[in-house]
Amino acid sequence: MNIFSVDGQFVEESEARLPVTDLAVLRGYGIFDFLRTYNGVPFHLEDHLRRLARSARLIGLPLSHSVGAIAGIVRETLARNNHPESNIRIVVTGGESLDGISPGDSQRLLVMITPVRPMPAEWYTEGIPIITCHVERFMPGAKSINYIPAILCRNEARSRGAVEAVYADREGYLLEGTTSNFFVFRGDTLITPPCERVLPGITREVILELARKEFEVLERRVHKDELCLLDEAFLTSSVKEVAPVAAVDVVRIGSGRPGGRTLRVMELFREYTSAYGRSPG
Repeated sequence: MNIFSVDGQFVEESEARLPVTDLAVLRGYGIFDFLRTYNGVPFHLEDHLRRLARSARLIGLPLSHSVGAIAGIVRETLARNNHPESNIRIVVTGGESLDGISPGDSQRLLVMITPVRPMPAEWYTEGIPIITCHVERFMPGAKSINYIPAILCRNEARSRGAVEAVYADREGYLLEGTTSNFFVFRGDTLITPPCERVLPGITREVILELARKEFEVLERRVHKDELCLLDEAFLTSSVKEVAPVAAVDVVRIGSGRPGGRTLRVMELFREYTSAYGRSPG
């Protein structure tokens, strides 16, 4: 049984409700952030909440709680659940509106706790196929609840037997996945699209910090024409963690299996998360 916090009340998931007059329902106006726990500890919670606050500023949505207050609600909601590891989804809705479109001052805060479900093991041993979609997200720095382009791209990916879709701009430069960040290796150089063009993933930042200890790291644009030149590629996200990419569209990446450099990044991340939140000694 999952316990959620809905606008200050702790309720079972089956009892969670949102009024149909909320701007999240009427206009898709709202923001969210998503993270998981390791060793029962929310992963980089403060970083996620800072990103939530930035998303709110970007779309002009006032936060009804301070970042510190939201952190407290997250921890209290987490404590009311009993999962080995938890997913944490934080949503701020637009709330009620006098005219059905203009935001008022009644934003709602939702904290939703669910158990972590492992991704298919073969993703990490065999690699995953992904596709590209020529879509540029509106306001990529804001993690809004408007996911229509992402859903359409993911539907296309599934219809083509792929796991994820990566957005490409009108010039053919690759950006980010619908729910992930995109990385490639050329030789021993790790490359990822620059932060100003994509959502600044928290897992992305951790991977960059870890990888800099062993690899040259570049934040630069990656063009679709480079796909045949890549040695390795992978995606990162709170859910996928580090997922090796075997093919993009019809282009096999490297050997078509997880490469040694990607496996090393996976190992570095696994070591980091295994120790996360544990007291020294």
